[in-house]
Amino acid sequence: MHRLLNPLRPPCRYATRQICTFTSSRLPLPFSLPVAAAAAAAATTDTPRTRLPNVQKAQGASRAFSSTPPTSAKSLPPRPKPPPESEIEEAFLKGSGPGGQKINKTSSAVQLKHLPTGIVVKSQATRSRDQNRKIAREILAQKVDDLRNGDQSRAAIVGEIKRKKIENARRKSRRKYRKLEQAKAGKESGSAISEEDAQVQGDKALDTQAADRPALQEESSHIDRAGKSNE
Repeated sequence: MHRLLNPLRPPCRYATRQICTFTSSRLPLPFSLPVAAAAAAAATTDTPRTRLPNVQKAQGASRAFSSTPPTSAKSLPPRPKPPPESEIEEAFLKGSGPGGQKINKTSSAVQLKHLPTGIVVKSQATRSRDQNRKIAREILAQKVDDLRNGDQSRAAIVGEIKRKKIENARRKSRRKYRKLEQAKAGKESGSAISEEDAQVQGDKALDTQAADRPALQEESSHIDRAGKSNE
């Protein structure tokens, strides 16, 4: 209330609060002008703040929009393209098997024949004829690629990579279990050796005690004789 009655009061360090307070709709315009001018003058006298750039955001942005493609261990060959339509003979057949009347009563199954090679493929994977046509062409392209390229075809290369991965996984598992078996065998053999060593050391100690016993008896008898002669 004191602040409202005294608008010419010099501004405190919270100049922005005074501006927000005195520029409200509850006060008339003449009351807010002196305070706003004083706050603006106080703000101009403050030292400017320098803002440092965020290096992490800049690095993340540059990393996200990098133009270099990710490198793979071994690049796969591209997928084979289907042969031209002039080399394909297409037929639509009624499907068989599970799927209901949409499969058994409609000609949604697609059969393709490659005229130069004589390869025939059939697809009834879905109820849609368009999707079956696309799938049948992909299968036909793979069959033609296998026939023409042999071991250099995409399917052969992918199969070789999968086979190597499976073999590496098996080799790692065999190595792991072999290490476990060796550790177990080493632990058992180590305990047996330690028991044998303990038994040998015990036998040696008994032998030394038996060898030293006559000498001790002779020494004790000699001491007894010396004591009697002194008496």
